[in-house]
Amino acid sequence: MTMDLDSLVRTVPDFPSPGIVFRDISPLLADPAAFGQCIEALARPWIGQGVQAVCGIESRGFIFGAALAQSLHAGFVPLRKPGKLPPPVSGVDYQLEYGTDRLEARTDALRAGQRVLLVDDVLATGGTLGAARALVQMLGAELVGAVVVIELDALGARAHWPAATPLHSLLHY
Repeated sequence: MTMDLDSLVRTVPDFPSPGIVFRDISPLLADPAAFGQCIEALARPWIGQGVQAVCGIESRGFIFGAALAQSLHAGFVPLRKPGKLPPPVSGVDYQLEYGTDRLEARTDALRAGQRVLLVDDVLATGGTLGAARALVQMLGAELVGAVVVIELDALGARAHWPAATPLHSLLHY
């Protein structure tokens, strides 16, 4: 049985601030059959692609990333905000709409040439996913591609993603 995953994403207008439409995945996560189907759908394009590690982006990328790593028989590596990992760490700073942020990983989290898949919950402007891509490459791993649960198409982040690197989105808004 295939579920309509989109029906389990709640639309919350004006959150966290006026004019923003927030896509709440809590109902999808709370439904075990839907969550399982979501992980299967996220994994499908990567089966047989030799993924050795899944890097989940803090914080909701951890939820999907750990389950996806298990499904793909790969390791899981968290990409964290600053100050969350013990040293030594490597990091990449990136631009937000108002300011900057940073993603970090343990310097020894990935091996040179290791085949890595990035995962996050939402692709909005693309800054976070771009920083994750740069961090994986800085650590010497081979980026196989990226997958997100939701892509906010109107924000145009896909245009900033390298065309030669696969990027799959499960739901589009």
